[in-house]
Amino acid sequence: MPASSDSDFTLLETLWRDAPTRKVLPNGLTLVMKPDPGAGVASVQVWVKTGSIHEGDHLGAGLSHYLEHLLFKGTARRDGREISTEVQAHGGYINAYTSFDRTVYYIDIPSEHAAVAVDVLGDAVLHSTLPAAEVAREKDVILREIDMGLDDPDHRLWQQLFDTVYQQHPMREPIIGHREVFAAIERDALVDYYHSRYVPNNMVVVVAGGFDEAQVAQAVGEHFGSVPRRRLAPVYLPTEPDALSTRIAHLVEDVEIARAAMAWQIPGLSHADSPALAALALILGHGDSSVLWKALREQARLVHSIDATSWAPGAQGLFYLSLVCEGPLRDKALAAVRRELEQQWRRGFTTAQVRKAVRQMVVGEINGRKTAAGQASRLGVAEVVAGDLNFSRAYLERLRRVTPTALKRVLKTYLLKGVPHIVSLSPRTMPPASRPSSRPAVLPQPHCEQLANGARLILQPDPRLPNLHLRLLALGGAAYEAKNQRGATSLMATLLARDTTKRSAAEVAAAIEEVGGSLRPVTGNNTFGLAVEVLPGDVDLALDLLAQASLKPKFTKSSFTVERDAQVAELQQNADEIVTIGRRELRRRFFGDHPLATEAGGEIEDLKSLQPKDLKRLHRALLVAPNVVLSVAGDFDADRLATKLRRWLKRFPAATFEPRTPPLVGPAEPADFVVNEPRQQAVVMQGYLGPGVRSADFHVAEVADELFSGMSSRLFERVREEKGLAYYVRSSRVIGMEAGMFYFLAGTAPAKAEEVLAEIEREIKRMAAGRITKAELQRCQTRLVAARRMSLQSNGARAMHTALNELYGQPLDGGTEFEKHIMAVTVKTLAKFARTYLRRSACTQVVVRP
Repeated sequence: MPASSDSDFTLLETLWRDAPTRKVLPNGLTLVMKPDPGAGVASVQVWVKTGSIHEGDHLGAGLSHYLEHLLFKGTARRDGREISTEVQAHGGYINAYTSFDRTVYYIDIPSEHAAVAVDVLGDAVLHSTLPAAEVAREKDVILREIDMGLDDPDHRLWQQLFDTVYQQHPMREPIIGHREVFAAIERDALVDYYHSRYVPNNMVVVVAGGFDEAQVAQAVGEHFGSVPRRRLAPVYLPTEPDALSTRIAHLVEDVEIARAAMAWQIPGLSHADSPALAALALILGHGDSSVLWKALREQARLVHSIDATSWAPGAQGLFYLSLVCEGPLRDKALAAVRRELEQQWRRGFTTAQVRKAVRQMVVGEINGRKTAAGQASRLGVAEVVAGDLNFSRAYLERLRRVTPTALKRVLKTYLLKGVPHIVSLSPRTMPPASRPSSRPAVLPQPHCEQLANGARLILQPDPRLPNLHLRLLALGGAAYEAKNQRGATSLMATLLARDTTKRSAAEVAAAIEEVGGSLRPVTGNNTFGLAVEVLPGDVDLALDLLAQASLKPKFTKSSFTVERDAQVAELQQNADEIVTIGRRELRRRFFGDHPLATEAGGEIEDLKSLQPKDLKRLHRALLVAPNVVLSVAGDFDADRLATKLRRWLKRFPAATFEPRTPPLVGPAEPADFVVNEPRQQAVVMQGYLGPGVRSADFHVAEVADELFSGMSSRLFERVREEKGLAYYVRSSRVIGMEAGMFYFLAGTAPAKAEEVLAEIEREIKRMAAGRITKAELQRCQTRLVAARRMSLQSNGARAMHTALNELYGQPLDGGTEFEKHIMAVTVKTLAKFARTYLRRSACTQVVVRP
């Protein structure tokens, strides 16, 4: 008998009701379309059925990834800059990614311009000229990207895992290629690969979201259908033989904390056991109520984090566990995994565990449809990877029939009887362990109600997706923490989602995960809170959990110790990343004693000195009615739900609350600093005073940030595209209430650091001199307005957006006001912004290099 609930699948029936259309053009290209009349965004994606495993004689060279970088560099109709400029001018976002078995190019764009995206992608994917100068320049960029991967401990661990598991299958080779093999590739090999694999009969075009179906079909016929079918040679892919014994690779390097992974070979996506293996992964290692999380983290205290994944991309896959722990505990943790798997097999599985896993997968199916890009991606996977547009429906029907007995069988067959492979990356020196309804085209505007005690309630009903998100937010962060307690707000927020007077942490996790929902902390520089997401029918549980978490947290010693140690471990893990090293040094030097000198996660020594009483004190000070905003978005009855929400919000104390805005007038240390680290690459950063969220110049800073950071920005074009000096170069911001930091960062070769810094300063001077062109400005304004629309597709994003606006004293929705302020920015206001804020004499510069 199946253990799942029929009601879960009833929700999916409404989503499957409107089937996508599929058409194969005469030249072999497949077109899949799924219109959503209520969406203001369209996603156009081109799925090329070729990836790193299809590179034949050049296996390990990273040809597929190399092409991904180059296809936007020029065609017979457009040069590279025109491609990005045209997309940006229509408010679109263009990008691509490469995987083992596919390369995907996509544009997310306002609905009315979907045909433009089809035109640009068709031109780039089928008619790229691969200019020799761009091929050479991009090679240097990718070499920097390879070096970035070599500097990333997590990247090194996962490459070692695939290299250990696979001895014959080409998935053992890195997608980006081996540095030496890639460096030796000539343009002729790239061109040959392009012409042999980028043929229309090896492509799928997927369009989802709001668009005119007839217009888009016509555009696809014009820009893709006119190219003739071409010869497509098959690529031999050897099957990885079953391993006869465990393969182990333990790496020891200069890292702060240990990472480890254990993997077993499993069959591919279409195998009958695939749904049961996916459910097994969720039960073993997904969420705070999962088997391994409770056993190894909560009870044995052996790991800071552990999760499980069933990865089945095609004909064969991996079931793997990954964990983070203190170095001396690595072997104990790995041994404990094996013991717990054996004990789980002896205990067997319960119907409740199966029901929870099924609910989580149903929720995942729904969540994958939150955005147009998500809908298109799911269709692409179904068509390209599974070979069946109805795959998700058939897969979930098989999942529906999974039983506790089936889970016990696959656990024994693939994990206990299977051969595990183990890899780890540990510190050289081991530090002591520290412990569907209607689809309205226009949604109602959000409304905010202030209760008598000062608490505020925002309602945003949207019946288009059976999903409900509640976001409780309050001002907090370093400005409200003692100087020696940085990171307390983040730790407090984490503990709010654990033990309460009504439920233990394990019971909280079990309750929310049994319904496929999520309850998680939210933290930032200026705010903190809780986010709950469930299916509409589980709203009462969500309210109960949220009310208990916010009003009746327990801050138990055991949970406090576990989560504090995990937060410390995360800081240690981040300390292995060169960009984090540079950013932390920049913030420390720039902000000095200002609270923004420390990121939300805090400082290790401060966290170690904290006690539960400190968090209780902070909770009493911050979670008071005048500082609380609850924003709800999704599928709900506003009148009925509002009554319940008011009843809960009235329980927050009506205490006095004074927002804090520590003054910031400029950098604490306006000077140049060098940090030496044993890395392959260098990172350069420059920090300047920037406007805060309440500043009159905030929207000017938004435009300036886009001008310095977009793919068609002059800085990006010159530093990355023309000169090949850096893999990435952009600006960013640390935003405070009244002021913050506007900073630049770039990853480059150590020998080129000074030249990159000179180019950044050159671009600042161009803005200050008023030499930004009107065309550049207009593209950035269009892109920002469109990006705002794209960023607010999910209920969670809309709930967060309105809650932040309310806390910051900004217009609630802000869409119209945001567009008005962005479009009011001129070349002159940008010049004034650069002269006022981006002065080299008032700059903190940090270079991290070998």
